[in-house]
Amino acid sequence: MKKTTFLIAGRHAVTEALKNPRRKVHRLFITEDALKRLNRNNQSINLLKKVHVFYKSKKEIDNLCGKEDLTHQNIVAEIENFDEVSIKDYLKNNNKKNMNFLALEEVSDPRNIGSIIRCATSFNLDGLIVKERSFPSKSKLLFKSASGGTEHINIFKVSNINTTLRFLKTKGFWISAFDNSSKKDFTENKWLGRNVLLFGSEGFGLNKNTIANSDFIFKIKISDHMESLNIANSVAIVCHHISKTIKNKKN
Repeated sequence: MKKTTFLIAGRHAVTEALKNPRRKVHRLFITEDALKRLNRNNQSINLLKKVHVFYKSKKEIDNLCGKEDLTHQNIVAEIENFDEVSIKDYLKNNNKKNMNFLALEEVSDPRNIGSIIRCATSFNLDGLIVKERSFPSKSKLLFKSASGGTEHINIFKVSNINTTLRFLKTKGFWISAFDNSSKKDFTENKWLGRNVLLFGSEGFGLNKNTIANSDFIFKIKISDHMESLNIANSVAIVCHHISKTIKNKKN
């Protein structure tokens, strides 16, 4: 069965897609100047070997991006999604002692999700768990905000977050929810073994059933002058701390 395709935009998003042997890129729409820049920045590899290239004006590329408010940098690609791997199959083939997943409940803004993917990839998390129904998997805004991170992290789309959390508990994962109601600073945890870092939407947070399925509830301590952080900022702080903690324990 032929897969459906969709468009992504932005220099980093498109370049990483072209570099990724797992990603099928059908067509590239690009201005002449942007193509020169792409070739100049990637002289050691032929990114366009199997790609149909179409020269376009900036206005034509504006039209390809439609009404989405993004900076396309004069480069758009038509791609296919990856063949999806279930979290169960992933764990069957991966028995790492230390593993960290990030799970999002009811987070649907593509810019936020893209920024979260960028953070999770930057700090070497093993995967992102999202609710399939609310995940904008073909959003140009998501790919642009992720800045190429979508090519380097496992994204597990599940039908039910709580069912997935209960399954992961049977595989030795600790579920750590992040919620402002907690009094425990997340930096007090040792972050060894297998962990799921659970974040809810900015507007509503985590629902009660999800918190009930968690082993720990943590908060990020911030100044009393501010009520909360943007979710992508919160994820970046947590991922950086855990990455640094794991690295220090290895040394």
